[in-house]
Amino acid sequence: MKFYIIPIVLIIGFASCSSDKEKEKRAPVAKAVEPAYQLAAVEKGGVATTIKLPAQLAAYQEVSIFPKVNGYVKTVLVDIGSKVKKGALLMVLEAPELVQAALQAKEKYARTKVDFTIDKERYNRLQEASRTAGAISPLDLSTVKAKMEADSMLCNAEKTNWQMQQTMLGYLQVVAPFAGVITERNIHPGALVSNSSKDKPMLELKQVSQLRLQIDIPEGVAANLKNKDTVSFYVSALQGKKMTGFIKRKSMNENAQYRSERMEVDVFNKDETLAPGMFADVVLYSKGNIDAFFVPRQAVVTSTERKYVLVVKNKKVTKVDVTTGNQTSSKIEVFGALNKDDKVVAAANDEVKETN
Repeated sequence: MKFYIIPIVLIIGFASCSSDKEKEKRAPVAKAVEPAYQLAAVEKGGVATTIKLPAQLAAYQEVSIFPKVNGYVKTVLVDIGSKVKKGALLMVLEAPELVQAALQAKEKYARTKVDFTIDKERYNRLQEASRTAGAISPLDLSTVKAKMEADSMLCNAEKTNWQMQQTMLGYLQVVAPFAGVITERNIHPGALVSNSSKDKPMLELKQVSQLRLQIDIPEGVAANLKNKDTVSFYVSALQGKKMTGFIKRKSMNENAQYRSERMEVDVFNKDETLAPGMFADVVLYSKGNIDAFFVPRQAVVTSTERKYVLVVKNKKVTKVDVTTGNQTSSKIEVFGALNKDDKVVAAANDEVKETN
């Protein structure tokens, strides 16, 4: 009798393969799932916001006083901190050569004036005598008239020279061009001053009764501000005292380096508690641009190359470049190829790719 050994392993293997094929037939085929994004609508209108910016106070008027003529300092009537009125005498210079030049110019003018007066009288008499036929030759009359006119021009020239010398003498007395405070003094009696030296001014005068608050405002915010808009500011030197003013001047010029525009606010300082050079914190209220769109703040993606939002339309994602304006903690103004009620990815990032 013969016995046959059947390999059990093979039988088990065939059974296992058969079972797997049946499971594959019964299991449903998995489909690719498209990622789901939370969408937000693009809305029309500006975003009102409050912005805090640094600023600096400057004198409303200030001038560095240099000598107009060469001379010696005779008297200095003011010092640092002196309050002066417009036209007040600040200092006196002395220059003997200018005095002598003025006297010589006066004498020359007086001499030419006498010569002109004599020639004019002679011409008038000859003109009167020429009415009698043959009394005065036309040539003599013309000669006297020409000399009179030449002396008249010379007299006017000497008069102008004398007036110029008087003006130069006037520069020996230095007066204040406006009311203010002397903030710098670099000169003392006996010093030689020259009109060619521009290193240091003799005196520095600043008007402090009225100041300029100078603010550099980002271009996106500056575009929405106008003259007479209210500005609040705080000066640390006054322990956070709130002060208000109005925008008085816009420079209408963009700083290419910082992308900002300089604006000024007039600050009245009659009690002189403020001083030029003080720093201030400015609080601006911006109504926003009514022609702008706004989206959730997280919808804007900022990379090293561009700034954009992800627009979803017909299940396709497209990157649209934008520029931004005012923003709050939740929303931001955007400008670009957008339409009202477009849908954008509310929480976008640079990992979200465009789809075809």
